[in-house]
Amino acid sequence: MGVANKPCKSYNPLFIHGGVGLGKTHLLHAVGHHIQTHHKRLKIHCITTEAFINELVEHLRNKSIDKMKRFYRSLDVLMVDDIQFLQNRLNFEEEFCNTFESLINQNKQIIITSDKPPAQLKLSERLVARMEWGLVAHINAPELETRVAILQHKAEARGFHLPQKVAFFIAERIFNNVRQLEGAINRLSAYGKLLGIDITEDVVAKTLGELFQYSSHKKLSVDNILKSVSSIFDVKIHDLKSASRTKDIALPRQVAMYLAKELLNESLSRLSSAFGGKTHSTLLHAWKKVAGQVEKDEGLRKQIDLTKRHLENDTL
Repeated sequence: MGVANKPCKSYNPLFIHGGVGLGKTHLLHAVGHHIQTHHKRLKIHCITTEAFINELVEHLRNKSIDKMKRFYRSLDVLMVDDIQFLQNRLNFEEEFCNTFESLINQNKQIIITSDKPPAQLKLSERLVARMEWGLVAHINAPELETRVAILQHKAEARGFHLPQKVAFFIAERIFNNVRQLEGAINRLSAYGKLLGIDITEDVVAKTLGELFQYSSHKKLSVDNILKSVSSIFDVKIHDLKSASRTKDIALPRQVAMYLAKELLNESLSRLSSAFGGKTHSTLLHAWKKVAGQVEKDEGLRKQIDLTKRHLENDTL
């Protein structure tokens, strides 16, 4: 992440977002351990948002808020987990924002995790803007082969054999949550050892059936596409439907229109009306423009592929 004796300014702050159970907290701790190992002189503090709020309340009660401010403003690296819990808590948000700005002004590193990108959090524009200064990184749900590898690794650590066919059977039915994959292995391990049986697809279906019942596919829609484009391109959904022609909004909107025409079996007029009442000619123009760009713009092509993967995970 580019932390040295003076953390990399271009990646400051680093904002990591993704769904529940994708390993954001593990990644945060791994980064912290790496910094601690390679930069022993740096003063690092890792805390959950809930713990930060509780600490602030305690210092306010004891009239020792200045002590807390001195501590946080003396840090070299501040790592904050689950910033979404700061939503709708204006007084606490203000103190966090002041701490944030103080560290940024000193060129200190801040790393934050959340279940949503900054633009989708119900926080002040001031704080959202600060968090968007640096690198905003999205963690996707693991792909099928990765889920299979996770299952087999966890099974091996538990000391039992999980046939690849069975691993694929599980991975095809548990999509978005690594914790659920680990929980599935723990349950199968206990069940297999208790009864002294091999793990088969029938055993999996019987043991993990309640985990699979949430795996039905949602119908793909323009709303799904707008949500995925909003997440990957870091813009607000209402901006995608607006009349704004600024480049940072116009391109994501055109990508959303391109994906809508590519992926949905709907008339142009019906699709375009879902974009804030745009005309079918506007949507067709956007589709043609993006279709031409992806052939020569590798960066845009990668963003669209990432959006499609995000869309696939969102509609499972």
